[in-house]
Amino acid sequence: MKQLDFLRSRRVRIVILTVLLLLLVAGGAACAFFMRSFNGAAEPVYVYIDADDDADSLRAKLLDEGRASSSLSLRGVQLLQSGTAGVRPGRYDVGSGQSVLDVARRLRRGQQSPLRLTIPCVWRSQDLAGRLSRVLMADSAALADAMTDAALLRELGTDSANVVGLCLANTYEVYWTIAPVDFLRRMKRESDRFWTDERRAAAERLGLTPAQVVTLASIVDKETAAAAEQPRVAGMYLNRLRTGMKLQADPTVKFALGRFDLRRILHEHLTVDSPYNTYRYEGLPPGPICLPSLQSIEAVLRAEQHDYLYMCAKEDFSGTHNFARTYDEHMANARRYRAALNARGIK
Repeated sequence: MKQLDFLRSRRVRIVILTVLLLLLVAGGAACAFFMRSFNGAAEPVYVYIDADDDADSLRAKLLDEGRASSSLSLRGVQLLQSGTAGVRPGRYDVGSGQSVLDVARRLRRGQQSPLRLTIPCVWRSQDLAGRLSRVLMADSAALADAMTDAALLRELGTDSANVVGLCLANTYEVYWTIAPVDFLRRMKRESDRFWTDERRAAAERLGLTPAQVVTLASIVDKETAAAAEQPRVAGMYLNRLRTGMKLQADPTVKFALGRFDLRRILHEHLTVDSPYNTYRYEGLPPGPICLPSLQSIEAVLRAEQHDYLYMCAKEDFSGTHNFARTYDEHMANARRYRAALNARGIK
């Protein structure tokens, strides 16, 4: 009887040990399955998940954009995700040597990878909206709407003519899903950081507000790409402002006409009735004519002090200018430049 009990007890122990061994093997297999590399990529691999993605589109993106190394990797993510449950829209890195488990957790927790967004130097706010929509989830219409939202602009302390001036041409780290409203609020914070007490004091010494500095910088930016002469150009326009002389800046005419490809400004172009036409209206235009570079803004703040009132592009087409103190000197420079244009057949 004792021997029978011993055998039964032994069989139970064997069964228990066998079950435990099978559980360990299964657990080890599951662990190996979920810890395997999702796509075998050592470098970042980005997947963009939209709010309207369903299980099928998510699967396609993980295979295509995410370069899932096998159907097993994809199946592992799907098992942990239960389809798209809990997956938030965003730009996700599914590479960088991450495992199936890492990718599943990143998607479920909404652990996006930020992108480096460079604000381009464009002419108009609608151009900026179009360029931003190429790299952000928001479309150009939503971005453009935010840039003309009166209540939001009041909150930001600006208006539709000057909102582009908040978007300093720099590089920022943002999430792909950033909403247009939040983007503009972020730009406001960046602008406030840029306008230190020192820069504000420099603007005040020029008799300008920060917004007016940006507007003048936009003209300087479009007048010359030569960094060395930007402070001189800025100084010339400041001289005109102080004496009540019209700025007569050709780039403002291009902006007023919406013809940014004009190579030669003719008399017929100067008649356009627009507050941006500085040949017709004194002072600065209502807002910037482009999104100026930080270099151009700094050029205005450290504008060169001189007594030049005129500038004309050099006849050698170097992109630099001849400066003049008197109208007669300026006309001589202008005749040389017009002759060079005619010689090249530029109309």
